Amino acid sequence: MADNICIVDFGSQTTHLIGRRLRDMGIRVDIVDPEKAMELIRKGKPKGIILSGGPASVYEKGAPTVNKKIYSLNIPILGICYGWQLTAYLLNGKVLKGYREYGPTNLEIESSEPLFHGVDSYSVVWMSHGDSVMELPAGFVQLARTDNIRYAAAANNDRKIYGIQFHPEVEHTKFGLEVLKNFVERICNLKVKKKNINTYSLIRKIRKEVGCSKVVCAVSGGVDSTVAATLIAKAIGSDLYPVYVESGLMRPGTKERVIRLFEKQLKVRPIIVEAKKIFLKALKGKTDPEEKRKVIGGLYVKLFEKEAKKLKGVKYLAQGTIYSDVIESKGSKNASKIKSHHNVGGLPKNMDLKLLEPLRYFYKDEVRKIGRQLKLLDGIINEQVFPGPGYAIRIIGEVTKERLQQIYKADSIVIEELKKAGVYNNVYMSFPIMTGAKSTAVKGDGRVFMEVIALRIIESKDVMTTVWSRLPYDLMQKLSSRIVNEVPFVSRVVYDITTKPPATMEWE
Repeated sequence: MADNICIVDFGSQTTHLIGRRLRDMGIRVDIVDPEKAMELIRKGKPKGIILSGGPASVYEKGAPTVNKKIYSLNIPILGICYGWQLTAYLLNGKVLKGYREYGPTNLEIESSEPLFHGVDSYSVVWMSHGDSVMELPAGFVQLARTDNIRYAAAANNDRKIYGIQFHPEVEHTKFGLEVLKNFVERICNLKVKKKNINTYSLIRKIRKEVGCSKVVCAVSGGVDSTVAATLIAKAIGSDLYPVYVESGLMRPGTKERVIRLFEKQLKVRPIIVEAKKIFLKALKGKTDPEEKRKVIGGLYVKLFEKEAKKLKGVKYLAQGTIYSDVIESKGSKNASKIKSHHNVGGLPKNMDLKLLEPLRYFYKDEVRKIGRQLKLLDGIINEQVFPGPGYAIRIIGEVTKERLQQIYKADSIVIEELKKAGVYNNVYMSFPIMTGAKSTAVKGDGRVFMEVIALRIIESKDVMTTVWSRLPYDLMQKLSSRIVNEVPFVSRVVYDITTKPPATMEWE
């Protein structure tokens, strides 16, 4: 029997995050499709099986499933969310269709051994589900409940089959890592050891793939593209050509910052492509977020390919794509597509250049760790995330020169006030959204009907889950007051307090 865990992927946005958590424990992980699971598990004989979550309902026609005999292989099984619902359904329990629950909830543990060993009796867990188990299969006992779900966790200890409705893999489930560790150590009898990211291995892999070819690398000044470019530079040296496209959709001053950064860090001056007018023209009349993303992604590729043709021997376009980008752009067979990322689903299929994405299977916090190993400056590593499509997806509706000027000003106010209050580095993202909604207000003793700006200020580590930041009321008041007074044609400011899930990081 192999010393590994097999994860059956039913399409959850966090399936690979489960794998990442186990790999961090030094456990080898294989992720397989449900259709091939039985064959591969019988052949590989893993020490444990995890059935992931997924967007389907067990009652849907064509819903992903597994061979029922998987529960008779005498291999420990942990079903998470949909994986637990499917387990109960296949073993003749009852699942209630349509009860939806997203975000944090309180878990009360009824029985701790062995899955909840060392876990507090009451703790916060993260939910993201539509159905729930209402009646346990024969031989199962209740382990935990929430205010809304009776069987938030259950077990058949004799058969070593466990089910949990919450997601232990996400950072906002307080004792999630302990639950996974208990399954690995106490139930599957595997030894946990710390895993480190081997940066030199990544560099060797890039060198082997690229060979003698040259690479143009899309850079934005953000941590992802900077880490990707640094890895590639260490692999192929001067055969890397960083390219920054001045689209007019990024924060003012970004171009100058990118030039300083690459001249200091990599001793190379990036190629600058001036394209503000091109992007504004292409986005004219575009209001659908998917269409905007694809227009932006397609334009970027055309401009990169144009620059590549000026250079001899360029065969690759490198990007700082990370795994959360892939997931939201439908990263597996049974996953739901959330949105196209400009550097994943937004790319045209008929590209002349090959894609090089050295960070494709890493999460944001892992990318920051790689950046530290590469000795990048803290200011780069800890920089707040800014989306590749830039302000285009923070302006709901059509992107115009006037609305860009509005969001430039609102964004600068948010950054300035958060830094002044000493909280800027404590939040993951902080930004305004031009909502397109309008509201009535009184300015100068007269009625006005102007746009509403929303503020989204959130905390996260791996991007897969987020909570809204509890800013001091005085700071929130200052932000609101300055924005309605200093940003033209804005009547109201609202604060977005939606967690992820169900919300995504960006509004579009």
